[in-house]
Amino acid sequence: MTLSRRERQKQRRRDRIYQAALDLFREQGFHQASTGEIAKRAHVSRGTFFNYFPYKEAVLLDFGASLLAELRESAKQEIDAGEAPLVVLRGLWKRLAEVSEREAALLSPLFYELLNPDPARARAAFEALPLGDLVAEVLLPLRKEGRLRQDLSLERIARSIADFYLLSALRWASYTPGRNLEEEMLKFLNLMLEGALSR
Repeated sequence: MTLSRRERQKQRRRDRIYQAALDLFREQGFHQASTGEIAKRAHVSRGTFFNYFPYKEAVLLDFGASLLAELRESAKQEIDAGEAPLVVLRGLWKRLAEVSEREAALLSPLFYELLNPDPARARAAFEALPLGDLVAEVLLPLRKEGRLRQDLSLERIARSIADFYLLSALRWASYTPGRNLEEEMLKFLNLMLEGALSR
């Protein structure tokens, strides 16, 4: 489908706002960067910013969704190449740890958006970041082989594992940034898998 000239202009404007916001979040920190500064850097009005992103955190939802799409693609390639599901999952966890350390300025406020007291915003964050769905895709062969517990749904196991990632990354960012995040995350993952795999 070919976009009209007007639609291409709108997409370029949205991309410009998105990139300006990410740059400012990385430079100043998420909470310090104002929507006015983002609009100024993107050469648009503050009102135009809100036409494209209803609130500042919505920029982070796009960033997280893009990141998750990349992780899904690499996991899919590994699965298609015949890698064992647990090897793929541990590789996914290592990549999540790397990006969580590298992009802590963006991901920490994004994780808090998942806990937003406004149910509509929390749901928007949950839907933009379906990490549990990706984990379920990776673990599906184990379910088919009967290697996962049968008393819990695949969805529940996968979402619980995804929740452990979020909790370990939040804890690391807030309290123990000096620790090795990959080690922390793999420790939690192994703990979860012990409970998820059938005996």
